[in-house]
Amino acid sequence: MAEDIKCPNCGSETVVRTAKKGPGAGRSFHVCTRYPECKGKIAIEEQNDTVIQEEAAHKTYDTGKIAIEEQNGTIIQAEAVHKTYDTGKVTVDALRGLDLSITRGEMVAVMGPSGCGKTTLLNVLSGLEDVTGGQVTIEGASIHAMSDKRRTSYRANRMGFIFQSFNLLPVLSAVENVELPLLMAGVKSGNARGRAQEALALVGLAEEALKLPAEMSGGQQQRATVARALVNEPAIVWADEPTGNLDSENADEVINLMCRLNKEKLQTFVLVTHDIAVGRKTDRILRMADGQIVEELRTGGC
Repeated sequence: MAEDIKCPNCGSETVVRTAKKGPGAGRSFHVCTRYPECKGKIAIEEQNDTVIQEEAAHKTYDTGKIAIEEQNGTIIQAEAVHKTYDTGKVTVDALRGLDLSITRGEMVAVMGPSGCGKTTLLNVLSGLEDVTGGQVTIEGASIHAMSDKRRTSYRANRMGFIFQSFNLLPVLSAVENVELPLLMAGVKSGNARGRAQEALALVGLAEEALKLPAEMSGGQQQRATVARALVNEPAIVWADEPTGNLDSENADEVINLMCRLNKEKLQTFVLVTHDIAVGRKTDRILRMADGQIVEELRTGGC
């Protein structure tokens, strides 16, 4: 059995196998011992930088450590998800048997009153918080069955995060803030700086690259956080109230930027927002109440 390597789908032990045919012929994988009931597998080969490649009729996304197969166009799947917070004195059911499916390349807004579970849902889907019950599958792999180390690596390579508070380090310039996730992921400094500059140019901040956060407007700071979220070319971008701290003009600018990048890069965006104007620019609005999705609205999009 493969030492310390667990199946990304079910958490079982894995064994090393080499593919003899198909698009992955000649490549070695850690394969679940429950195969063929479970088809979880992890690519063995290590690479310095993230590589995303497409193979044959279905797609294989190779992050250098984890091979992920796209299935039926669904990138995010939540099944009977429960999340309960227990303080010892009070028990709160934040998510109550929630089911959800999001297609690759979709832009989805999650809306609802404060306390309905929107941010909890975002945290559970992205693996920042564990589930109490049910399962979350991202790109065909169970996010909560991964070890902490592999889940952290997966997020670093395949996910981007945008928050209401910009979370830019005040002592670092815009380009240094944007390159930081790449450096933490092991990308060489020269490569990281070049990619950070490209990401800033993509969001219209090429001339602000050397400015500190305090020297930029609120809209510019949020665009810098968008660049930071996109610098590793993630499959999924999670955004929690991304326009909450912006005036209407800057809010429109940021959401229009996200819409453009969604169309150009075909990345999946999941946004939590209170702003119906933001929601209407997405492909779909999911309304939550009491820890459940109670309504789904198709919109015209951007």
